[in-house]
Amino acid sequence: MGVAIRTAGGDDREQVVRLLDEAFQDDPVSSWVFPGAEYRRATHHRLMAAFTDATLADGRVDLLEDGSACALWMSVPAEDPGHGEAADGEDEFVDLRRAVDPDNERVELIGRLTAGIHPQGRAHEYLWMIGVAPGRQGEGLGTALIGSVLDRCDREGRAAYLEASSERSARLYGRLGFELTGEPLRLPDGPLMYPMWREPRASGARS
Repeated sequence: MGVAIRTAGGDDREQVVRLLDEAFQDDPVSSWVFPGAEYRRATHHRLMAAFTDATLADGRVDLLEDGSACALWMSVPAEDPGHGEAADGEDEFVDLRRAVDPDNERVELIGRLTAGIHPQGRAHEYLWMIGVAPGRQGEGLGTALIGSVLDRCDREGRAAYLEASSERSARLYGRLGFELTGEPLRLPDGPLMYPMWREPRASGARS
């Protein structure tokens, strides 16, 4: 599928935040973090903004030229010690909660739980989030968007990792070569998340 992809910059921030907010309004994990449709509509965008800012600063945001989908990537080195404590001694998850929704402990908890299962000791590309506009879902845009990164991973012999937020999305990622690693993460009184790892494929092996 031929699509035009570019790397997003600061001028694209609001577009990316809006796209992620719309794409994840009905997502099981977003619904757990922000229960209730009205509450989620009022608050969810602040978490998407925090994720976008972090990726623009330290990773890469790939954006379809027509604005219909975006992907947030982080390159994780083998020696990465994990997340939690910032350089100044502050706790990044506490800071996230304060910035996004101070009375909502689940904003902090989702970060801690996913960091706790994130593989360490091997360099990889981390697909933090991928969002497709609600009216464009099911067209293969997400697959096309991340395909160039997976092709590069295959050429460079680099692994990739993500946490799927539903069984359906886990099946879709499975078609791209991702496999479950360990047990699914059960959010307290909430849905499952599926940690998935992808080994690089031999050149030409990905359809």
